[in-house]
Amino acid sequence: MAEEGIAARVKNSIGNILRGTGGVVTEAADVARDAVVTTLKDAGDVANSLTGTAASVINGALGAVQDVGTGLVGTVKGVVVGLLQGVGEVGAVTVGIISDTVRAAFKGTRDIGADATTTAAAVAEGVIAATRDTGVSLADSATALGRSALQGAKDVSGDVIGIASSTVSGAASGAAEVGGDVLAAIRGTAKGIVQGAGELGTDVADATSGALSGALAGAKKVGLSVDDAVSAAAKGALEAAEGIGESAVHAVRDVAASGVDGVKGVLKGEQDT
Repeated sequence: MAEEGIAARVKNSIGNILRGTGGVVTEAADVARDAVVTTLKDAGDVANSLTGTAASVINGALGAVQDVGTGLVGTVKGVVVGLLQGVGEVGAVTVGIISDTVRAAFKGTRDIGADATTTAAAVAEGVIAATRDTGVSLADSATALGRSALQGAKDVSGDVIGIASSTVSGAASGAAEVGGDVLAAIRGTAKGIVQGAGELGTDVADATSGALSGALAGAKKVGLSVDDAVSAAAKGALEAAEGIGESAVHAVRDVAASGVDGVKGVLKGEQDT
């Protein structure tokens, strides 16, 4: 199935879903998973073959959203879940595949003229929710998610603070949805965000501020202690900063000490890692 054919089939299927009365997330996931399995079941190298397939599935799905004029967030989440589930059926999901999926979702969002900040939480929810169906641990998935979200922000010239915040908040929701460790998801995602900032030369303080804001918002959404959530994000950010350099460590500590909305990130040192 040529990539143009994949996009057309997915667009038609998602369009029918959006015009119907069913559950958008679940049904979009089914469409994406079936497209991936059908396309990649005979591929010798799933990882290399996925890039074009993922882009085609996402572009087709978002083309339907653009035509119908509704369902953006649910479609994005469902397609991300389905892509990762599909890969898991025909091969092994890796952190590289997670990264490619996240970045493809950001680019697809940009291509239909939508703000990536709006869909970043849906992408994050999808990645973390899919951990129950992949062999990648929640912590590793979260770190890959955060890192690729920063890369995606650069790809689409997006708002780093806004995307970092939405990504951490979405990770918390995704973990809660599947009964996962929400604090581990927050910490891992914040770690990845700051890693991404260091690799891309993005302001570490901005990335950390966004991560802590997202932890606060996510905690409120899932009924978790905001103090624990913000501190988990700060610890993840600090762990990444220690691998970047002294100035990054100072930036993270300063943001954590200042806190967000009156909630400070408590850092107790290496013994608390």
